[in-house]
Amino acid sequence: MASSKTASIGRLGEIAQVAVRHGFGFVLEGRRAPQSETSTVRGRHLREMLDELGPTFVKFGQLLSTRPDIVPPDIIAELRSLQDDVTPFPYADVERVVLEDLHQPISRLYTEFEQQPMAAASIGQVHRAVLPNGRRVAVKVQRPNAPRQIESDIQLLEQAARLVKERVRALDFVDTREIVDEFARSIRQELDYRQEGRNAQAFHHNFAGHPHVAVPRVYWSYTSRRVLTLEYLDGVQLADLEVDQWTMEQRRRLAYVIAEAWLTMIFRHGFFHGDPHPANILVLSPERIGLVDFGLSGKLTDRDLSKLTRLFIDAAHENIEVLPRRLADLGVRYPKEKEEEFISELHQIYSRYYGSSLSEIDPIQVIREAFGLIYAMNLRLPGRFVMLDKAIATIGSVGVDLYPGFNVFEVAKPYARTLMLERFTPRRVAARARREGMALTQMAAALPYQVYDTLEQVRDGEIEIGFRHQGLDDLMHKLDVVSNRLVIALVVTGGLIGSSLIGIFAKTGPHLLGLNLVAAIGFFASGVLGIWLLWGVIRSGRI
Repeated sequence: MASSKTASIGRLGEIAQVAVRHGFGFVLEGRRAPQSETSTVRGRHLREMLDELGPTFVKFGQLLSTRPDIVPPDIIAELRSLQDDVTPFPYADVERVVLEDLHQPISRLYTEFEQQPMAAASIGQVHRAVLPNGRRVAVKVQRPNAPRQIESDIQLLEQAARLVKERVRALDFVDTREIVDEFARSIRQELDYRQEGRNAQAFHHNFAGHPHVAVPRVYWSYTSRRVLTLEYLDGVQLADLEVDQWTMEQRRRLAYVIAEAWLTMIFRHGFFHGDPHPANILVLSPERIGLVDFGLSGKLTDRDLSKLTRLFIDAAHENIEVLPRRLADLGVRYPKEKEEEFISELHQIYSRYYGSSLSEIDPIQVIREAFGLIYAMNLRLPGRFVMLDKAIATIGSVGVDLYPGFNVFEVAKPYARTLMLERFTPRRVAARARREGMALTQMAAALPYQVYDTLEQVRDGEIEIGFRHQGLDDLMHKLDVVSNRLVIALVVTGGLIGSSLIGIFAKTGPHLLGLNLVAAIGFFASGVLGIWLLWGVIRSGRI
């Protein structure tokens, strides 16, 4: 326990030294960032610092690159270049992990197993192998110390998040602890290869029989928490493709096959690959691609798909005035008083880019401008749409690298229109009506019980109702004045009546000016009060 604590302190000191070396000492001292340093320079320093700190911090930087609502666009552009590429771990460790998880040595499980990995990343590495039935597979094996190292780094990130929250006032609008929690949930899921296997199986089912997209099947008998065995797809990574040897028509077709694959995932399946990086796309032929690395995926509900389709149609038809409302329907939050500014900024972006092919513009500049608008307006994006935005932006960038004339709107416009029509076919309308009808029936059935519970709480005094009414204090003051005047008027009236009765019926006792003394005092007091009341009414101007 002591050694673990000492190691954490040592690692924290190492992080502090690296931060100071890359120009982030002001954070540790609670100062603001130097005004002379631009966000682009800070972004480069941040990327270099995360790269030096190791795999967990590289992945954290990759997460930050998907958060345009909290990170400036210049810094995002720098963080997007972070590559999860590390030195492979020894083959002896591969053998040990496979034996511990699958309970048999590699020599019994696989007839062939290449010792040199195809690729190595922060959490694991991939080896080619052959099953006893002759099937070629790709085996992903987790680093032996990955969970321990990641948990240790997560704890340090949590401490750093608290430090930033306490000392960096410029980031008060950002919940740094929430960001670290989001990262922790994401990377812990990646530590369980069974979850990635379930994602791969879902994609394999969705694209079964598809003429242009191949997804490897999962071999569950050879899969565990730290070992994932997938069908081997024989292709070239898009990142390594020598496009100069392809005709322009082949490149155009490949770009549109990739774009259509992701639009199919988004609009038809509601379940999409969250990281369409060129290293995760295999080119099997000019009109066929394969997908790998399923650790990051996004899920959209049927309601999300309906709203998203309407947003795409309005965007494609330049219905800019309704775009803020469409975004609000999707859960995007922005200050209401900035809606006009939002629409104006959208108009400016459209006037610059809509209708142009991506060969005429810099796609990275488009992404920067979009992210810049999100950041400047302090928009709050739901997590699933942040991932979706990143996927679409990456597809646009990949498409233009392949074919300069590529335009993602050309693919999306007819696609969205067709899908909107499909979503209103009698079968789909009936299905939605049945679903919503069942929900309403359940609500109606639960209503008597909810009313009963509410009445029980009222009876037991467990419900307190409070309200605040603007201007109520002024009304209460006026009611007090009216009540006081009414009371004084009643006192005056009672005094006059009482004094008159005393003056009529009292025959004995002292008299003053022919009146009984008590009656005279009563008349005098009532007169004074009456004159005071009349003067107050005259002064109020309400007479």
